[in-house]
Amino acid sequence: MEFTKSLIKGKLIKRYKRFFVDVKLNKEIVTAHCPNTGSMKGLLDEGNEVYMFKHEDPKRKLKYGLEIIKANKNLVGINTHRANKIVSHGLSNNFIKELKNCEKIQPEVFFNKDTRFDFLIEKNKQKIFVEVKNVTLFRDKKTAEFPDAITSRGSKHLITLIDAIKKGYKSYLIFLVQIQNMEYFKIAKDIDNEYYKNYLKAKKAGVSFLAYRCKISSKEIFIEKKLKIINE
Repeated sequence: MEFTKSLIKGKLIKRYKRFFVDVKLNKEIVTAHCPNTGSMKGLLDEGNEVYMFKHEDPKRKLKYGLEIIKANKNLVGINTHRANKIVSHGLSNNFIKELKNCEKIQPEVFFNKDTRFDFLIEKNKQKIFVEVKNVTLFRDKKTAEFPDAITSRGSKHLITLIDAIKKGYKSYLIFLVQIQNMEYFKIAKDIDNEYYKNYLKAKKAGVSFLAYRCKISSKEIFIEKKLKIINE
């Protein structure tokens, strides 16, 4: 997935009120929108290199949107709103080998009145629900982790994916690792042990878990490589 124009580089000063970041851009300080409601654990050190998208819409209060942070020498895509677009591009271009040659790809489909999943796809007459989780946490040089904070919503999605299997669907959860250089993925059970327990339940029930790493630059982000899931 290509950015419509190249991103602008700056230096992170601080994030506050979840949705705002102050960035040093040349000699001025600008406030940018932060499109990530998570903790962004490990990414927010002052002085980190950041890449922003400049919006041309004159009605926007904030002219810049944060897209990428460079932390510990790795570029990290933090815009959670782009995750589904990246996966949609990957599905359409057969970058996800377990879900190649889909006959139909529908985004944002309700499973029940309380839950909708990111995709409903059809392959060989089988209907498959796919949920996507954006991954930005890494605490060593090669291993990405999820979640970066307690996520009751994430646990709910796991339980509902199990329910979908009981109703005849296949269920997949894709951990989209928007972090350079990662080789492995694991559940951060020390951060949310309840999520880890529900992950094990879902795995036992037949939910398929995939972790794919993205190739990231200031011009594009797309799915690049499958990662090995450890601590299963």
